[in-house]
Amino acid sequence: MSQAVSDAPAGTKSVQAESGFKRFLRATEIDTRMLGMVGALLVIWIGFHILSGGTFLTPRNLWNLSVQTASVGVMATGMVLVIVTRNIDLSVGSILGVTGMVMAIVQTTWFTPMFGFNSPMVWIATIGVGLLCGLAIGGLQGFVIAYMGVPAFIVTLGGLLVWRGAAWWVASGRTIPITDDNFKIIGGGSDGSIGASWSWIIALVAIAFLAWSTFNARRQRHRFKFPVKPMWAEYLTFGVSALAVIVATFIVNSYLLPGPLARRYAEANGITMPEGGLEIAFGYAVPVLLFIGVGVVMTFIARRTRFGRYVFAIGGNPEAAELAGINTKRVTMMVFALMGMLAAIAAAISTARLTSATNAQGTLDELYTIAAAVIGGTSLAGGAGTIAGAMLGALVMQSLQSGMVLLGMDTPLQNIVVGAVLVVAVWLDTIYRRRAA
Repeated sequence: MSQAVSDAPAGTKSVQAESGFKRFLRATEIDTRMLGMVGALLVIWIGFHILSGGTFLTPRNLWNLSVQTASVGVMATGMVLVIVTRNIDLSVGSILGVTGMVMAIVQTTWFTPMFGFNSPMVWIATIGVGLLCGLAIGGLQGFVIAYMGVPAFIVTLGGLLVWRGAAWWVASGRTIPITDDNFKIIGGGSDGSIGASWSWIIALVAIAFLAWSTFNARRQRHRFKFPVKPMWAEYLTFGVSALAVIVATFIVNSYLLPGPLARRYAEANGITMPEGGLEIAFGYAVPVLLFIGVGVVMTFIARRTRFGRYVFAIGGNPEAAELAGINTKRVTMMVFALMGMLAAIAAAISTARLTSATNAQGTLDELYTIAAAVIGGTSLAGGAGTIAGAMLGALVMQSLQSGMVLLGMDTPLQNIVVGAVLVVAVWLDTIYRRRAA
């Protein structure tokens, strides 16, 4: 008996000595960094809820928080690919500002007179022009970086100044109001949400998609003879994800239209107001759904396409990627062009939410976008990062800002906190990579 124990492989002893928590993480394949972010987010939420006297974790504040996260979160998904390729984009806030201004000007000056007030073509054409503008700006910067050999830091730092100045120049310093009501829906608000019924329908679709994804991933692992998770781990991860969707849907449906807005809704739809008032839920906001949709598409691009694999290969080892036949210059230019388009989508959300385009729009958004990506686990050394992590990082950053606003903290102090959080996130990433090596 003693001989059998002494002859056991060293790995057996290490597995036996492994803590139950580590075995749990290995079985469920949960990313420890993602788990740490979720824990940090809960601490932030609970802390601000206590300090604000119970106003942070309310349906109203959480609904507003989700809407405020959307624009930065959309850009953070693109910033992941930029940083993965060992680059940086300091100009995203200025690109947001100039594309938002361009969309507001073309809508009020050209498209509304051309197609008529509130015509569906107005918002479609407006977004189309914004996307083309963002694509052109991002592609131009990517060309200078990839083909002319100018460092991304310098190009985008110059872009930060150039496009901010361009935003002022195209409107001569004026604030341009949005005229199309359909375009304003993109920004959220009482008219920019889908209501309780559609929210539950989308929740059911999301849960069905999670179930299909879990089944398909397990089938693919069996097909290629890869190790599979235990069934209890599959059920657990799916159950937690489905529960998160249900809780989120319950929260957004708990936020009801205020009395005057509910009365206006009833009058517009010919509904008789009962004596106790009409309870109408906001449901999911359109910009939040747009943010989630962008996240799903960007995750697919990063994980399931040849372009995504090339991006991570370049970030892991640029020289080896080039020797393997990857056109690294073209991929780099495409990454920055994609970043420009995502900044334009964020500009549409921000402009619609503010119902106008201003010269200060997008100021310091580059800081929040980079911080969201880094907090979400994207390494500044390149080659590593996840879209889901960046989306969660954007929620963490916006939660900090929203909580500080509720506590009445001045803007300079808010910037100090955000800057400190960014430095700490990079420091933690350095420690993590050192230990992983």
